Parts: sequence; structure tokens; C-alpha cells
Amino acid sequence: MGRLFSGLISFVLLAAVAVLIMVSWVYLTTERRFARPYDVPARQLNVTADPDARVRGAHVARIWGCFDCHGEDLAGGVVVDAPPMRLVAPNLTAGTGGIAARYGSQDWVRAIRHGVGQDLLPLLYMPSHEYWVLSDADLSALLGYVQSVPAVDAVQPLPLIRGLGRFLFATGRLDLVPAELIDHEAPRPRAPAPGPTVEYGAYLASGCKGCHGPDLGGGLVGGAPLDWPPAANLTPDPETGLGPWSQDDFFRALREGTRPDGSAIDSVMPLRNTAEMTDLELSAIWAYLRSVPPVRTATPEGGP
Repeated sequence: MGRLFSGLISFVLLAAVAVLIMVSWVYLTTERRFARPYDVPARQLNVTADPDARVRGAHVARIWGCFDCHGEDLAGGVVVDAPPMRLVAPNLTAGTGGIAARYGSQDWVRAIRHGVGQDLLPLLYMPSHEYWVLSDADLSALLGYVQSVPAVDAVQPLPLIRGLGRFLFATGRLDLVPAELIDHEAPRPRAPAPGPTVEYGAYLASGCKGCHGPDLGGGLVGGAPLDWPPAANLTPDPETGLGPWSQDDFFRALREGTRPDGSAIDSVMPLRNTAEMTDLELSAIWAYLRSVPPVRTATPEGGP
């Protein structure tokens, strides 16, 4: 009996040591990645106060999803508060708690394109790997708009990555630092001319890949709340993708939120953003989606 009890104590102690080692590894690994400085180059952009450019900037903010996290007034807020983490979008205005008063053009470029803050530390969950492609023209218009919005006094809480979130991040199951996904030394990609072309569609669809995946095949959305449905397959696969759809079907889906069979698209799809896309923009995205290789997935047919 004594030998059995002694063995049990030894097992518990070994298990406790193993847990302590794992917890320490997770904490040290994640802290090192959170605290890694990124001394990335940031271009100075000319930001104009031209009213037409600001109108364009508001449109860019809408279709690229800035309001989804930062709010319609860009005052920020808690985006996700779940057991793994609390993600917070900062106040982008010049009000109390905002960053506009202390951010220069280079700081904005670094944050949006590189996912790096003014302190050169990585921004958590800022989807800069999608915004890396933003053209100088669109980014300049966006900055002009952001700098023109009314100041809002809103001090947001700090983000918090809890134990489960750190574990998922350390083991590669959750991307919390998009700056790690960007080649910061790469030359700027060529900005395609606006038009109903595959090239312009690829540019606009960069933001779709955050949910629908790099191959646009859909599936579970990494880092999303657990009650989110899988993202749909946007490739032209005839069984699980958009193969049977027409361009009119696609336009109706993104503007009215209904599929060809009349069913409603889930509200997690940012339909308010896509509904404001122009015919030219939607035509370009449609041309691009028809050009990508079809992917056969387990996600149901039905679109975005």
C-alpha cells in the first residue's frame, strides 16, 4: 500500500512538473513573439484634404472592413471577448484615448500595411496581411478620411490573450500576429488599374481570404467565435463552390444577402460592406473568382 501511494505521489509530481514546463514554454514563446520589434520600412504618403479623395477613403474603409472592428465612428471597441482572448480595436480618432493625434503618415502606413505599431511592436490580429496590397492611392484616400472623422472620446481596454489563446497561438492553431505573415522587405506589389478585370478582382478579394482561406475554399474561420458557421467555398467547383452561380446570382448575394435558392446568407458575412461595392468592383471580384482553381471541400454549396 505504501509503495502504491509513493508511486502515485511520484506520478502526480511528474505530471505537475510536465504541466509547469508546458505552461512556461507557452508563456515564454508567446511573450517573445508579442515583444519582437519590427523595424520595418514605412513610406511617407501624401494625404490630401480633397473632399473627393475623402469620399473615396470612406468607400475604401467600408469595403475593406475597417468599420467592422473599429466601429462606424472609428472609436474602436471590444471585438472578441471569449475564453481564449479579448481582442480590442483601438480608437482611431483624435479624441481622448485615440491615436490620430500622435500618428503621422508613416505610423499609419506601418500599422495598416505591416501590422506594426508606433512602438514597432506587432499589432494583435490587425489583418495587415490582407491590407499589404493596398495601393498608394487607396491608402492615401483612406488616411485622409480617417484623419477627417470627428474626434470621439473613448478609452478602450487593453487586449488580453488568456492561457488558451496563448496555447493555440504557440502551437500554430491561431494567428494572432499578422506581422509574422508578411514579407516586410518585399517590393510593393503593382497596383492594378480599376476595371472589371481578374487583376483588379484579385486586389479587391484580398480581404475575402481572411475568412474564406488562401485558396478561397472556405472552412472554419480561424480565431472566430465558436458559433460562427464555416466560410463558404468561393471557387468555381461545381458541387461545393460557386460553379452553378451566374454573375447576377453573385451580385444578388453580396447586395441582398440571398443565395440563388432563396436562402439567407448568415449575418456574419459583412453584407453591409459588400452591398456598397460598385458594379465595377463586384464584376472584377466575380472575374477573379471564376479564374481561381476549383477546390472540392466539405463546406455546403451556397456562397459567401
